[in-house]
Amino acid sequence: MVKIDDFLKIGNFKFKSRLFIGTGKYANFEIMRKAHEASGAEVVTVAIRRVDLKDKTKESLMGHIDANKITILPNTAACFTAEEAIRTARLAKAAGLPNWIKLEVIGDKKTLMPDNEETLKATKVLVKEGFTVLAYTNDDIVYAKKFEEAGAASVMPLGAPIGSGQGILNPNNIKIILENAKVPIIVDAGVGTASDATIAMELGADGVLLNTGVALAKDPVRMARAMKLAVESGRDAFLAGRIPKKMYASASSPTEGVLK
Repeated sequence: MVKIDDFLKIGNFKFKSRLFIGTGKYANFEIMRKAHEASGAEVVTVAIRRVDLKDKTKESLMGHIDANKITILPNTAACFTAEEAIRTARLAKAAGLPNWIKLEVIGDKKTLMPDNEETLKATKVLVKEGFTVLAYTNDDIVYAKKFEEAGAASVMPLGAPIGSGQGILNPNNIKIILENAKVPIIVDAGVGTASDATIAMELGADGVLLNTGVALAKDPVRMARAMKLAVESGRDAFLAGRIPKKMYASASSPTEGVLK
């Protein structure tokens, strides 16, 4: 089991679960709610530009998020400039949401790859305004460090393009980002199944954020539970320390005292 005191700390936020989960693409809000519960996630990310924050009725997205158990992480999805992202973050704060933001600025409509330059601009502004910034980026080693130096409380490199389900395409870059980081690294995007989440955690990632892999699974609730266990087992394996890989076989049983 994961250590009792093994908490994830981002700025002033503290969580036991290292799985962050999204709110889009579900067949309906009730399935989303059940998936959130099965995942054990304590953080749910919401695209501010795509929801009505004032509507908290039982028929709305916000009405299906248990605010007593879950902390909402606003995100700036669908923003294509630093100015749009900054404005969206301010809107979330004005609406009374927690003062942190998953900062996402997209640079290309087809690939949905992030615009690191615009994201860095927005990071600097929002950090000065007191936001706890979680900066979404690609697996760029140089920019990951720049976000940290600009004051981001967490850096969120993608494992693969958003919604692609391709898993961790470049584990070496993720490992180098982790080696250089002094802030939590959350692998975000591209996770398609439980093994992808486990790999991210075994690399040493501090957490995983995913959405499509659960929302579009044949059984979202069961997949959400699988992702919960995958993140926990990956974290345990990382803390335990894997054996080194060897070129040749190594006997599992002792060779001394064997009868001849």
